[in-house]
Formats: sequence, structure tokens, C-alpha cells
Amino acid sequence: MLIPLILWYTIRKTSSLREAYRTVQNQQEIPFGEAGKEPEVQTGPAALAGRVPEFPHLPGIYIFRDEAGSVLYVGKARDLRKRVSSYFRTGDAVGVKTRMMLARAHDFEFAVTPTEKEALLLEASLIKKYRPRYNVVLRDDKNYLSLRIDPNEPFPRLEIVRRFQKDGALYFGPYTSAYAVRETVKYLHQLFPLRLCKGKRLLTRDRPCLNFPMGQCLGPCSGKISEAEYAKMVEAVILFLEGKTDILQQQLRKRMDEAAEALEFEKAAFYRDRLRNIAATLEKQHIVSDRFLDQDVIGIYQEEDRTELVILFVRQGVHSGQRAFDLKEAQGDTAELIAAFLQQFYYQGRAIPEEILVPVELESESVLAEWLSELKGKRVRIWAVKRGDRKQLLDMAQANARERSISRDRSRKRDTALLESLQHRFKLPRVPERIACVDISNIQGQHAVGSLVVFEKGQPHKDSYRRYRIRIKAQPDDPAMMSEVVGRLIEKDPGLASSLDLLMLDGGKGQLNTIVHRIRELGASDLFPVVSIAKETEANVRDAGRGLYEKFYIPGRKNPVFLHRFPDVLHLLQRIRDEAHRFAISHYQSLHRASLLTSVLDTIPGIGPKRRNALLQHFGSIEGLQAASTEELEAAGLPRGLADELVRVLSETEKAAPEEEEETPSASEGDGEDE
Repeated sequence: MLIPLILWYTIRKTSSLREAYRTVQNQQEIPFGEAGKEPEVQTGPAALAGRVPEFPHLPGIYIFRDEAGSVLYVGKARDLRKRVSSYFRTGDAVGVKTRMMLARAHDFEFAVTPTEKEALLLEASLIKKYRPRYNVVLRDDKNYLSLRIDPNEPFPRLEIVRRFQKDGALYFGPYTSAYAVRETVKYLHQLFPLRLCKGKRLLTRDRPCLNFPMGQCLGPCSGKISEAEYAKMVEAVILFLEGKTDILQQQLRKRMDEAAEALEFEKAAFYRDRLRNIAATLEKQHIVSDRFLDQDVIGIYQEEDRTELVILFVRQGVHSGQRAFDLKEAQGDTAELIAAFLQQFYYQGRAIPEEILVPVELESESVLAEWLSELKGKRVRIWAVKRGDRKQLLDMAQANARERSISRDRSRKRDTALLESLQHRFKLPRVPERIACVDISNIQGQHAVGSLVVFEKGQPHKDSYRRYRIRIKAQPDDPAMMSEVVGRLIEKDPGLASSLDLLMLDGGKGQLNTIVHRIRELGASDLFPVVSIAKETEANVRDAGRGLYEKFYIPGRKNPVFLHRFPDVLHLLQRIRDEAHRFAISHYQSLHRASLLTSVLDTIPGIGPKRRNALLQHFGSIEGLQAASTEELEAAGLPRGLADELVRVLSETEKAAPEEEEETPSASEGDGEDE
């Protein structure tokens, strides 16, 4: 049996093939350029251009690195030498962003793969790992919400999920708005009240829960509906989500007539109301295609300093939403950027449509289509359309990309003006492009946590967010807890601390004085300016209304500063403070939930410390354990009776625990924005 090998080559000397083979066998990464050392070589674009002949005429990937060894760009090619040589063409043939990348490049290397498709997969993996500055990098923690239902289960339920799995279930989506998908589920439960209780296996009850008398459930747990009747309801839900509303309406009308003939007028009225609601829903839908296909439509707008990409989601001919991406410093021509985007976008279990419409021909179109077809399990077509109704969809996406780019540029200019105004109001030494805010969350000192959020040029920068478990105080003492957070920031994270232009504290004079004293103790008085924001009091509120008289305290100034005459600046700072508060609260709730559920596990007979730790290790987290079904608990080693009891107890505990706020990724590099 032949074992497929990826033969790794680098510009530097590598280890022996035997060592490379052993590394592949152990499924370890072969570090690029670390296997051997070579005498110093000349660097820079001219020197790199002279080394292009060392690249083979084979498929593979190539990597540009800066002087520190950090990855600047990862690319793939059908012919490595031809592709890399294109970077060193003279004249205007090379784009501005490519020239900027080459100016920073200190070295480059390559890896040969057996096929172009394997090069595509390797490139996607390396981009995910290194997140290079000049690549299209999408956050892989923002999978869109979708709906899942498994008709193979006896009494299936409709679930909201973020991952597509090959488990035999049906998935519908994606939905770009969490609000939209939850409203859809709420509406579907009004039309077709499937069960709401969690778990694959339906636990029987003597009497149904409160959802049954409220009309939110059909009561299968207590035998209020047969499995056959429930299956008809599931079929109706699937037809509705598939867009086959004509078939659904025919079935509902037939059932209504049959119920009326049998003098079952309540059941007939039930079907009549569903028919009316479906008809009202269809009137509101925006039909953009009569082909009733699942399509993703790509629009792109490029200027010298920015690139905006928009993807329209068309499901069964209905425009279901769109997503906008600011590709920022990603380099390459239109075809390269679109190919890189598709590769990253569908890499992590997202819904793959039947057609992907693009504005230009892609060099790697056949390879991408083959890869996507394998992931989907059926043919996927990537189509550079030129005419017809598909071209109208493409024009819509292009227009949206252009308008999003113009809108984003206006927002950037507005944010710059706001930051300059803020500098003037607080008399700061420089424009506060990076503003951090610290907040503390606890109840009577229990599970005390600190949060630090960072806004860059007026927008959240999630990569710079930090969470802290408070160590020094068991009693509530916000100033001391905040002092610990700021001290740990300066001592343990000097790179982040030195990048800040302003530190804002959620508190009053007490917090400000404590933090200023702590910063002086650390010898970091010149590191960044500090201000605090305190809520308004009744004495501060005037005719203009609430929210305009937040107080800002500045070191060395006795009286607070009010920004009610500059509402845009005030609202920016309030937004940063509110984000810090949300981030701290979400962490506190997570710790509180984990503590509560761990305590609950200890109260269940048959689950001791050893079994509890084994369960947590198996499911990865409290949330994973809480979402587990009886069958999954049995697979983890629990007896059936104990698994049933654990599902019941965790279900009751979840209802009693505070709901954890969902953290939504924001518009940082490569992130998209819902519309």
C-alpha cells in the first residue's frame, strides 16, 4: 500500500527525507525553514527575485516571511515557479498591496504537493494557523446560525445550530441574523408546535409541561399526539423550510377538508389558521429567482487602499440575507481574492449552496468546485455569469459591495473626526486610536472577574480583549480589583499596554485615584492617559434627558467633565463602557453557571468526583455536558437510568440558571457584518 506523502521543500536546507517521512507518519508539522541553517544571504525584492529559479514547475504552496520570521502571505499555485515569478514583474503589473508586501518580505519558501487540490487544503490550513497579514483571513468562530431537524428521530425537535454535520439530519440556512433565526423558530412553533424539550430521546411524563396548555407543544411526552400525527407535523415544517409551500398548502387544505368532513372542527380550524399564516408569510418574501435553487452570489468592489466583498444568500429563490467583509490589506487581483475568500469561507463547516455566482473567471475554479462538491456530497457549480437573471443577482451583489465600501469609508472618516474631538476635549497627548476600558463584575465578591475591551479607530478589536479572574479579594472592592487588573495588564501584557492611547475605567474618583497610584508604583505613568466614567445622578439630569450627563474624571482635575454638548463623542465612550460591562457579565455568568452545575453534579447519587471529572473531560465543558443527550451520556459510560436522571436534573438546572449572554463577533479584520 502506497502512503501518500507531501514532499516538503524550502529555500533553506531541510532534514533528510527519512526524517520528513517520520514526521509525516507522526502527523507532526514540519517547521518551515527551521531544519537547518545557511550562511547569510541577501534579502529584499531584488534578492528574492534572483532565487525564483529554485522553485519547481510543480503544484504546491509558497510562504513570504518578514525579517522576524512572521508569515506575511501564504499562496498556492499550479506551477510554483510561474506563480512566484509573477510577483517580480516590473512596471504597474504588480498591485500596490503586493508591492507593500514585497517591501516587507525578507525570505520565502515553498512546499510541493501531489495535486493542486491538496495545495488548496494545505493553504487553507496554514492561513487558519498563521493568520497572515496580507491574506484573506476570516474568523472561524463565526459560523452562521442554521436550523436542524432530524426526521429519523421518533419525535424530532427544531434546533438552532452553528455547525453542519454529516449525521443524517436536515439543515436549513444560513441565517445571517440571530434575531431573524429566533423569530423564524418562534413563528414556526406557532404554526407547527413541535416539542421544545431538549435531548434526542423524548422522556415520558404523566402530564405535559406548561407549553402544552399554552399551545406551544403538542404534548408527545404524555401521549397527547401519536407518532404518525407528529410525523405529519414534522413533514410540514420541512416543506416550509425547503420553500415547497405550494405542496404544503395542498396538504394542509386536504387535511382541513378531511377534518371538516369527519366533524373534527377544532382540527379543521387548526389547519385553516396555518393556511392563512403561510399565505401571509409568502406575501412578505422577496423572490429574486424562479429557479428555486440555493445560491451564494459574490460581489466585490476594489479601490487602491481597500477591498469590500459581499455575499448574498439566496435560498430556494428567496433572498434570505447578506454578509459584508472588509478584506483590508489582503493582496491580489479580483480573481485571487474571490478564490481565497471561497476557500476560507467554506472551510469550516458552513452551508454550501448548489451554485456560487462570481463576477470573474477563477483560475482554480475547477479545483474549488471539486473540493466543494466533495464537502457537500453533490455537484457544486462555480459560475462566472455574463447574462440572464443570474447576472441580475450578480449586479445586485456588486452594487451592494460598492455601497458598503462607500459607507464604510464614511464611517472611518466620522470615527477619525470623533477621536480628534475626544483628544481635544480631554487634552490628550495623541489621537486615541486605541481605547481600552476596564470593568469588574461580581456579586458579593463571588466569582469576581475583570474585563478589558479595546476599540481601535472607533470599532471593537476582539483580538485585544482580555478576561481576568480576580485573585486578591474575596470581598467586594471594585477599586482594588480594578487595580489588580490594570497591574496584570502592565506587567503580564506589556505589548498590549504599550499600544493603548487611552485607558477608561468604569467607576468614579475612587477607582481613578487607586489606578493612578498603582500605575505610578509600577513606574508606568507615561504609558497611557487614564480617565474614569461614572453614571449620572439625579442632580446631574436636566431637561435634555437621561444619558447625556455621564461624568468623566481626569487625574489632577477636581470637577468632572461633561460631554452633553458633544453627544457623538459621549456615545462612543458609552458604547465602549457598555461593551466592557457586557464582556465582564458574560464571563461572570459563565463561571457562575459552571459552579452551579458542578455543585448539582455532586448531588446526584452515582456521580462522584471521579465520574464527574470524566464526564467534564469527555464533553469538554459544562455547556457540552448540558447539551448532551441520554444516548451520548450512555456512550460516555453512564448507565441508562443514571443518564436519564442527569438529563432531567441538568434540564431543570438550566432553567434556574441565569441566561448567558451570547458573545457576537464584531467587525475586526476579516469579519463580516450582517445585513
